[in-house]
Amino acid sequence: MAEPPRQSILPDVLRPGLRVVFCGTAPGTASAKAGAYYAGPGNRFWSTLQEVGLTPTLLRPSEFGRLPEFGIGLTDITKTASGSDQEVGRRGVDPARLTAAIATASPAHLAFNGKNAARRALGRPVDYGRRPERIGGATVWVLPSTSGAARGFWDIEPWRELARGVGLG
Repeated sequence: MAEPPRQSILPDVLRPGLRVVFCGTAPGTASAKAGAYYAGPGNRFWSTLQEVGLTPTLLRPSEFGRLPEFGIGLTDITKTASGSDQEVGRRGVDPARLTAAIATASPAHLAFNGKNAARRALGRPVDYGRRPERIGGATVWVLPSTSGAARGFWDIEPWRELARGVGLG
């Protein structure tokens, strides 16, 4: 007997008309517990959105449902597992689901929050910045992870380039 599909840890924030959708690897432990994207105390996601001009104000993780007001959506390459990238590993990685979800929502841009998410979606190593391929019709960007665990790789400049590229910053 086939196992029923597992429930998503966090719901996608996807709808037609978005300019950019951010895709992480999976919800972190703090995000899963809070029921909100990028809720870890060291995560720079929300402050980065404001700093680069993607949102006019600093939103709290609990306000993630407001992002479509600013042309922004959210998803993860893994919807059914949570924890650090190491803890999640390959569990629940579903590039086909991501491609279908992006094709349905049809945003102009898909931005990966970290190289791990992009590698899992594309199946190969990647560099930061705008990539030549498309996923579900969207232009692909790879950005430094906002996770506190990736602080040693942090660089806001690719985020600024994305903001300019999508016409939001």
